[in-house]
Parts: sequence; structure tokens; C-alpha cells
Amino acid sequence: MNRAFLLLGSNIEPESNLPAAVRMLSDHGRVVAVSRVWESPPVGFVEQPNFLNAAVLLETELSAAELRARTIAAIEGQLGRIRDPENVNAPRTIDVDVALFNDDVGTFGPVRVPDDTITRHAFAAVPLADLAPDHRHPVDGRTLGEIAASLRDDAAALRLRDDVLLS
Repeated sequence: MNRAFLLLGSNIEPESNLPAAVRMLSDHGRVVAVSRVWESPPVGFVEQPNFLNAAVLLETELSAAELRARTIAAIEGQLGRIRDPENVNAPRTIDVDVALFNDDVGTFGPVRVPDDTITRHAFAAVPLADLAPDHRHPVDGRTLGEIAASLRDDAAALRLRDDVLLS
């Protein structure tokens, strides 16, 4: 079984889209754990609502490329994700990214793992650290907890959303 650490984000009806995405993921493997939900300001294109972010640990028989091409694409499509090639930071119903896949490093189809947002943005590192604070980043070498702690200035902009439950 493969262990996929997935990042989820939404700023269009996120209170319903994030839990729906987790339910749909459970059809494609075993959801081992879900993080708490964190609200964060948008990055890049800032004239839009804040995002709700979370992470999921999924055990699956699919490869990283299959997970992205089959499962994630289908979930994003079912939840009405529209990709704007002119604005990659546009509002979205759901965004699901493969952040870590086992301890693999490389490009698998369109998927690059580990996702570089883990070490650069608290909206990625903090939910992942919720799942597995002692898990080591396969390139950086630090634990997810250490990475999240190193982004404390960025993390100050996050707000815990205990009112949104994923399971």
C-alpha cells in the first residue's frame, strides 16, 4: 500500500466541499487520518475569499500518477473545479494536491513530490504536521512538525476552524 499525504484547499463553499472531497477519497483507498481545518489568506491573487485548508493521509494501491490522473481529477471535476489558465491562484471549489507519496522524490506524470509548498507555506505545512508531526520530509530532512514551526510568522495568519469537520 502507498501512503499519500494530500493537501486540500477550497474557498468556494469550503464547508461542504472539503468534507465531500474526503468522503470521495475514501472510495479510492483508506483514509487513515485527517487534519484539522485551517483558514488562510489567499496567495498570489488576493482579491478573493480566504481559503480553508486541510490534509489527508490516504493509503492506496494507486501510484502517485494514477492517484492524480484518475482519482483527484475525478473528485475535482465532480465538485466543479474550474481551472483558469490565466490565473492559477483563482478561487476554487476544491484543490487536491499530492504533497508527499511514501518517501518518493521525483516527477510522476504531472505530479512532483514532495510538493515544494510544504517548506514554503504554513497553509501546507501546518495541516500536514497535524497528521504526522514526526514524519521526515524526504528531501529537506526535517520533520513536518519542525517545518511547520519554522514557518511561525506565516502560520500567524492561519486561523483554526474547529467548526468545519472532515470526518
